[in-house]
Amino acid sequence: MSDSDRPTFDIAVPSKDPEKKDEDKPKANGNGDLKGKGKDDGKDDDVTEMSEEDLQLKAELEMLVQRLKEPDTDLYLPALESLRTLIRTSTSSMTSVPKPLKFLRPFYEEMGQIRESWDQALKEQRSLLASILSVLAMTYSDSGKRETLFYRLLSESTEAPGSWGHEYVRHLAAELGEEYNSNYAAEIEQDIERPEGLKYTTEQLKALALELVSFFLKHNAEADAVDILLELENIEEIVELTDLQNFERVCRYMVSCVPLLVPPDDSAFLETASKIYAKYDRYPEAIALAVRLNSPALIRQYFEAPKNPVMKKQLAYFLARAQIPLHWIHAAEGAESEEEEQAPTQEEDVLECLGNVKLSTHFRNFGKAVGVEEPRSLEDIYKSHLEPNRVTQTADSARQNLASTFVNAFVNAGFGNEKMMVNAPEGQSWIYKTKDHGMMSATASVGLSLLWDTESGIDHIDKYTYSPEEHIKAGGLLATGIFHAGIRTESDIAYALLEEHVDSKSLSLKLSAINGLGIAYAGSGRKDIAEKLLPHVADETNTMEVAAMAALALGFVFVGSGDGEIASAILQTMMEREEAQLASEWTVFICLGLGLLFLATQEDSEPTVATLKVIEHPIASIAETIVDVCAYAGTGNVLKIQQMLHLCAEHAEKSKKETPNGDAAPVAAEGEGPAAAAVADAEGDVNMSGETTAQPITAPAEDASAAPAPTTGEAEDEDKDEKDKVDSLKYQAFATIGIALIAMGEDVGAEMALRQFQHLMTYGDPVIRKSVPLALGLISASNPQLSILDTLSKYSHDSDLDVAINAIFAMGLVGAGTNNARLAQMLRGLATYYAKEPDCFFMVRIAQGLVHMGKGTIGINPYFNDAQVMSRTAVAGLLATIVSFTDARKFVLDKHHWQLYWLVTAMYPQFLITLDEELEEKPVTVRVGQAVNTVGLAGTRHGISGFQTHQSPVRIGTGERAELGTNEFFPYQSVLEGLVILKKNEQYDAEDQN
Repeated sequence: MSDSDRPTFDIAVPSKDPEKKDEDKPKANGNGDLKGKGKDDGKDDDVTEMSEEDLQLKAELEMLVQRLKEPDTDLYLPALESLRTLIRTSTSSMTSVPKPLKFLRPFYEEMGQIRESWDQALKEQRSLLASILSVLAMTYSDSGKRETLFYRLLSESTEAPGSWGHEYVRHLAAELGEEYNSNYAAEIEQDIERPEGLKYTTEQLKALALELVSFFLKHNAEADAVDILLELENIEEIVELTDLQNFERVCRYMVSCVPLLVPPDDSAFLETASKIYAKYDRYPEAIALAVRLNSPALIRQYFEAPKNPVMKKQLAYFLARAQIPLHWIHAAEGAESEEEEQAPTQEEDVLECLGNVKLSTHFRNFGKAVGVEEPRSLEDIYKSHLEPNRVTQTADSARQNLASTFVNAFVNAGFGNEKMMVNAPEGQSWIYKTKDHGMMSATASVGLSLLWDTESGIDHIDKYTYSPEEHIKAGGLLATGIFHAGIRTESDIAYALLEEHVDSKSLSLKLSAINGLGIAYAGSGRKDIAEKLLPHVADETNTMEVAAMAALALGFVFVGSGDGEIASAILQTMMEREEAQLASEWTVFICLGLGLLFLATQEDSEPTVATLKVIEHPIASIAETIVDVCAYAGTGNVLKIQQMLHLCAEHAEKSKKETPNGDAAPVAAEGEGPAAAAVADAEGDVNMSGETTAQPITAPAEDASAAPAPTTGEAEDEDKDEKDKVDSLKYQAFATIGIALIAMGEDVGAEMALRQFQHLMTYGDPVIRKSVPLALGLISASNPQLSILDTLSKYSHDSDLDVAINAIFAMGLVGAGTNNARLAQMLRGLATYYAKEPDCFFMVRIAQGLVHMGKGTIGINPYFNDAQVMSRTAVAGLLATIVSFTDARKFVLDKHHWQLYWLVTAMYPQFLITLDEELEEKPVTVRVGQAVNTVGLAGTRHGISGFQTHQSPVRIGTGERAELGTNEFFPYQSVLEGLVILKKNEQYDAEDQN
């Protein structure tokens, strides 16, 4: 039977359930109890269910309370002591209230009144009763009154709170924190002496807190101890309370809290943790935290503290990696210092470690050990035979040859043995296969091949500095700066060779010398370089290009120093220059130079930001954004990220400029919707329906030429409006990059930022869409996470070529130095896809070079020492390169491809090399695996999972960690990364290990 043939019936359904008949109702048992359990009569039935022991206990407790009402005062103390004993010795399950507390419930109010009625002379009795009431208040007092705390402080008891049990201490700690936050924190901020109406002094609260902290630390509750001191803003007190058993767990918890704290708590935590480490002679950990604080005084203190010369060398290796200004810890003989306390003169062997002098030797030995010392050819990288549907390329164009020199330099960086430039037969160097500005970049690539090798570097480069061809000579100067990057030699050759050319009449020589100094001396904070470059920033006769490069070089050299003199010189220049000059595309690098001075300095940047508000030119909003994001780089500051998202949401001004006659007002309102939705969706408030997105998701290119041609009369006005619109929103590019810069230091924030980028990409203007791939490259440098690779792969096929170019470059950054096979395959596909687009094809080649950087041994991730410390010089180099890509067609894709060499300051070997106490390389067994977060976990956990066992030296990638395989040696530094010195374990017996 088919469905249509089946008969149908209407069934009437009443709106209410029919009433039950008497016999259907459940029968009561006579006591009014439906379930027959007989509990309705309350106490009488409870009593019948009690066991004999419980009845006896209840009677005893009631009798003891009764005694407290007697006129005979001699009975009070024995009664109270019996009560105390009964409460303390009662045992209960985890989920039920102890019996004495349960039975004393009816007497809680009464006992409080009894205590009030007693004479003041009964001091001991009043104190003991207050202690008992404090314990009872855990379960009976009204919430909000905090009577556990009230009676505890009223009792003035000298008994340790821990004697009443762990739960009591935790309850007391919770009430203590609430009380302080609600009544005391605000008064302390306003410097009011004890306000009226408050029950306790802050000293009372802090004294009690210290008692609780002592208890927590003895009972493996380090996190609770730190939390209560954080609430009372008294964290420095924990230094004296830690001991040898718990100090490490306390410090690790404190350091893991730092990204979640607001200033000044974050600095206080780092400083306190460093003091605890120093107290127990753990100087490598202490100095790492001092570097995070960027505090010269602490760094010098911890560097000078150890008496063991080998430990001092280990600390020197760490400071060399962090690129700390040498004059903070070492004063050259005869040098005058402006500081009150002059640094001591260090030994020669320590200086050698501080200057990274042997980095090149160690790196090449490492390359030999892992089997990559042989130079790689271009075909090894491109693997053209694997490219799908290969299109035959036109015979060597100068542009492709230029790309090849970059690829060759990045891939063979640091090994100094490649055959295209360094070991090329006479007259067959690739320099001559490029043209004009290409010759400069090609010559500079020699410096990258000879990275960190200052001795043979000079020999190779010397011949180019005498070349009659100006571009080759300029490339030679830049190369000199490149191979000195991060190396501090006593002879100081780079400065000697470059300083005279800073004042050269030739623009290209001058720019190369300035950039060479910036790269070679990044982070060194040298005053002589400031004196050399500041006149070029201030001189109004200089072009913006020269002033911008001088400002940026100063930003590199004084990165994170907050130097007021340089900052005011740069601000002065911005105020005095004419509007037409400030409109130059180079001005953005002046802003970046200013921002780098305040990198990770947080509030120190506020006076500068306030000064920038005075400048009326649109460049001021760009400078303000850059300084703001640089100041909070790596802090994970949520408020700043929200501020940047609000900047990205601004559309209204743009719409007005677009239609001055107001005809398109509705479009303006509509255009505002999507961005507001993007930001609001981050907070989960706005429904992102498709109604507001009138434009297609893939925005058109910014180029006015890409738009349909307007009528002749309007063409010029529209072009101008389009340009004004782009300029007025330019700061949004830096706000987008800023989100990545702020969030990159903290895993949860970085994860959340990725979601925001998806919204920005969907709803943002072209200027934002262009910047999102760059932000992704920054937030995950040398860390090819699958989700980010897939996202960038999607963006690399975008119809807006500016977005595609930046996405391809970001793929290079994300995979830099990882040899990631999946990424290499994606790039081979893109090489075919963009074979006819010269700009995109050039970028694909560069990205291929970055992915195979140093043949997989060099990374550009700015975090080191187990991702705890941010290298300011690395961030400076990454940021400068990324900023140049916000307008790639005017910089890297035009004549300024040499700006890619700014990445050199971020390049560093990803290795672990173990040395003996004589600083000779010592192969030992190490395990390398994925780092596991063990903060706050019970017991001693393994810090790595899925490990493999190797002989050192080994490669340590981003997110990996190493441990020694045996106890044959003790490392001088707990984080096995970079150069680590080992001490022989005299008690070690190999047979015991088997």
